[in-house]
Amino acid sequence: MRLTFLGTGTSTGVPTIGCDCETCLSSDSRDKRLRVSVLIEHAGTSILVDTSIDFRQQALRAGIKRLDAVLITHCHVDHVFGLDDIRPFNFRYGAMGVYANEIAWKDLRRIFKYVFEPVHFGGGLPQLIPHTVVHNSPFSFGEDLEVTPLEVIHGKLPVIAYRLNDFAYATDLKTIPDESLDGLRDLDVLVLDCVRIKPHSTHLCLEEALAYIERIKPKKAYLTHMNHDILHARDSRLLPDNVQFAYDELVVE
Repeated sequence: MRLTFLGTGTSTGVPTIGCDCETCLSSDSRDKRLRVSVLIEHAGTSILVDTSIDFRQQALRAGIKRLDAVLITHCHVDHVFGLDDIRPFNFRYGAMGVYANEIAWKDLRRIFKYVFEPVHFGGGLPQLIPHTVVHNSPFSFGEDLEVTPLEVIHGKLPVIAYRLNDFAYATDLKTIPDESLDGLRDLDVLVLDCVRIKPHSTHLCLEEALAYIERIKPKKAYLTHMNHDILHARDSRLLPDNVQFAYDELVVE
């Protein structure tokens, strides 16, 4: 399995508009964070988690040539407003499967009403095949890639974390229910939400993220969805050996 971090930033991205803090002015490329998303490639299948608001830029930067499916964690602007930019893949390969929970589909159908209830023709529309995912109900891509949706809580909003074989991606969360924790055992790699150093009302802070990693015990963990509170070089010293801050364009085999 090959992971490419397309974006590792929070909803405002880093640098943040109008900010002159140390991170926003940093020349370290690891402190330049587009909105959060990851590309998963395995056994000839390419899966995108979230069509971030920066997806077009991310796809061009990463040289993405094909997508087989999109997994949606939840329907917040930074995670889904790039959905229209799957159209070039539709032009080449036809309709694409998009997977989300029932709550997210309700909002997606409202926000992208022009896709689901078209009133005119002549402009290209994203071609989607909607699939509704259910907590702890696995599905597969081919014979080699099993996907298990696991519910986590982002403030009061149920969000879907995804386990794909021995890898899991869990962003935008404050708490992980015990049943979902059980579904995250025996991982080679965990990607986990960590918005900043100090506590946050709806996201994991660094201390909370590390506490969950200690409970889950993956072989390796990467922190993502970071704001400008985290300066990569300075704050990496706060991490244990098996944990790393992710950064845009990081590739993990």
